[in-house]
Amino acid sequence: TWLSLIALALKSIDYETVPINLIKDGGQQFSEEFQALNPMKQVPALKIDGITIGQSLAIIEYLEETRPAPRLLPQDPKKRAYVRMISDLITGGIQPLQNLSVLKQVGQENQLTWAQKAITSGFNALEQILQSTAGRYCVGDEVSMADLCLVPQVANAERFKVDLTPYPTISRINKTLLALEAFQVSHPCRQPDTPPELRA
Repeated sequence: TWLSLIALALKSIDYETVPINLIKDGGQQFSEEFQALNPMKQVPALKIDGITIGQSLAIIEYLEETRPAPRLLPQDPKKRAYVRMISDLITGGIQPLQNLSVLKQVGQENQLTWAQKAITSGFNALEQILQSTAGRYCVGDEVSMADLCLVPQVANAERFKVDLTPYPTISRINKTLLALEAFQVSHPCRQPDTPPELRA
């Protein structure tokens, strides 16, 4: 969800948020009303231009094709392939393994170890890739879709108390991105449905 909000902020698209609490009432994403929007019962779901799109990368790709400025996918095909590879690594290979639905299956006592192992394994690969693709950001010196995926995942790593010392490239890029306004205004601690104790 955060990465979709970053894309909307970067592209200066006004939006209205409808909060979906993943825990309250057994998970509001399981309601019939939300399931009609997104049969996968997952957030985010973006209603735009008369259609509803689920899945963050699909949302970003649609925004990129319909509102191309500023660009989130490089013009150069090789760089664009790197951006998609890093985005897929994070959203397909790391993030789902520490989703709420997976952690429930793992069991309360194993959740922290499971999440740490999933993130560490993914970050080991990601750090190695970034050492050859990174400039100021994940791929060169322009913010891309890969950067939008990176920041929420580093926040998850911190939430699960993962030691980031072995990942200097990830940490450096994350710090640089968090200084940008679009990443700040879209931060979970600044959303209307954030509990008061977690607000920035």
